[in-house]
Amino acid sequence: MRYRKLGASELNVSAISFGAWQIGDQAYWTSDTQSDQERTVFAALDAGINLFDTAEMYGAGESESALGRALGPRRDSVVIASKVLPENCSPEKLRRACEASLERLRTDRIDLYQIHWPFRDVPFEAAYGELARLREEGKIREIGVSNFGPQDLTAWFEAGDCVSDQVAYNLAFRAAEEAIVPWCMAHNVGVLIYAPLLQGILSCRWKTVEDIPQMRRRTRHFASSRPGVMHDGPGHEPLLLKLLDELDRLSGELGRAPATLALSWLMGRSGVTSVIVGARNVAQLERNLESADAPLPGWAVERLDAISAPLKTAMGPNPDMWREGSQARIR
Repeated sequence: MRYRKLGASELNVSAISFGAWQIGDQAYWTSDTQSDQERTVFAALDAGINLFDTAEMYGAGESESALGRALGPRRDSVVIASKVLPENCSPEKLRRACEASLERLRTDRIDLYQIHWPFRDVPFEAAYGELARLREEGKIREIGVSNFGPQDLTAWFEAGDCVSDQVAYNLAFRAAEEAIVPWCMAHNVGVLIYAPLLQGILSCRWKTVEDIPQMRRRTRHFASSRPGVMHDGPGHEPLLLKLLDELDRLSGELGRAPATLALSWLMGRSGVTSVIVGARNVAQLERNLESADAPLPGWAVERLDAISAPLKTAMGPNPDMWREGSQARIR
């Protein structure tokens, strides 16, 4: 496993992180009879993963609880990252949210405490002030943000500091390349990646849009006529299916799973600190870990760049994977 320094912090984190959403939210990810939370977490630790990411909203706190139970006495060997909802960012709510997360995680400190989405109803200075107090008290070690674009990052840095920004980025959604990753690289802010497989879609297991579970087809890739979609555009379903077809074809040529190719491509992108990968069982984790030890040949990287370019152009520079226009939450 490779390790990288997280922004301006002293934390060295694994190039692949463990996403704990899947082990604590069956309502979203559906139940899995093969799920084994403790064995999967232990396998991640044994593979050298040391960054475990969760949030108070995942399963209404159950993800944090499941992670706390699974880590048990091995908690001190890992970096725990959690996130607070934007509606809990007023100083008094932020403190209560942090202390509730600490209790669920069964720990006395959160190594990286992140703002989950930008908020507009509380001054950044007020939220940062409370985060700084929590840091002084030892309840959190480092401050991070998530889903912040250059404008909000600039405004946040006028209030204080952060060591990382967690953003959506994958072969089918490359908007973060336009402005967010360059801003972070220029200001020594680590970049953590979520949805690296577009919630499993880049595994190429589903061959038609209708096959994809409804909860996973709500992004701007899909037509606004689909249930749960939060934009009013036509979507880009033909381009997405074309990308999946070409990814599957390249997978056959290389003899490596589509998900492995997508993760390997992402881990080699400039500015990426760590890629957060979810897994509910050991076999799934082991498949994802193949990308950590198997960099792609240059020609394969160029091919993946090319086959994803049409969808990148169509999706545009908006880094909100779900909303567009004036409704976009990332700026």
